Amino acid sequence: MNPPVARLGLGGAALGVLFEPVGEAQALATVDAAWEAGIRIFDTSPLYGGGLSEERFGRALSRRPREAYFLSTKTGVSRPYGQAAAPPGGARRAADVWDYSADATRRSVAASLTRLAANRVDLVHLHDVERRTDAAMTAYPELERLRAAGTIGGIGIGANTVDAPLELMARARFDAVLVAGRYSLLDQSMLRLAKTAEQAGTRLIVGGVFNSGILATGARPGATFHYDPAPPEVLERVRAIEALCARYQVPLRAAALQFPLAHPLVHALLLGARHPAELRDCLSMLAVPIPSAFWRDLQRDGHVDRGCPLP
Repeated sequence: MNPPVARLGLGGAALGVLFEPVGEAQALATVDAAWEAGIRIFDTSPLYGGGLSEERFGRALSRRPREAYFLSTKTGVSRPYGQAAAPPGGARRAADVWDYSADATRRSVAASLTRLAANRVDLVHLHDVERRTDAAMTAYPELERLRAAGTIGGIGIGANTVDAPLELMARARFDAVLVAGRYSLLDQSMLRLAKTAEQAGTRLIVGGVFNSGILATGARPGATFHYDPAPPEVLERVRAIEALCARYQVPLRAAALQFPLAHPLVHALLLGARHPAELRDCLSMLAVPIPSAFWRDLQRDGHVDRGCPLP
């Protein structure tokens, strides 16, 4: 297939501090490479490197016509500037601070605009709403006010599960839902959102299609699944998928990237590249021809739900 560039976006988690630091020149070159490839969807958050990702997007994109690209960020959770998810000597996310209050939401969006060197963003997601749905809804009226003022274009949800978005969508109107790691070769739980999203006219955005690493690296020692060491049952499933890939001479990365784009309700797929070479690899994997028999066998063997549209 040819890479559907209009449905591709660059996610900014790795351009803050995710697993390891990314240098300024490398980060800006990655954004430039995305632009040169025709990508016009850019997603970030004040959580990513405590605002570092937003600053880098701002420096790279401020040279571009603002009307030429779609820009989204998030609100509700942040961490100290320049810090990774696990602070030095601390547990993962130990330093993160959640605050969905109206005042915090207003200040968060204003700070994001400053870092992004922009006077508006197209979408603001309520970020990491798992187990915090009541708190997250306190931000909604302030986001509505910002939307009415033209400061933001839409209100979304950014989540790592589907239960919280389903609960929030029952309580308010959302323009988009970004789900990370929940529509992949290993997890198709986003299907539970599909009908609700279609009825509500809510766009679905997919990130984390490598499930934090294992669908890019394969089932090797140290492979990660949802940011933790992959458990034995996941390693076994990936080995089975890799065996099928080998039979059809299909790179695992190509299958992982092409699978979610077959769903007609997936509005955009975010690529989490941290280097221009990684981005180019993703684009090349999206262009790899994959025989339809591979997808049928993948579904027949129970690796993907029978309700999933196949490429």
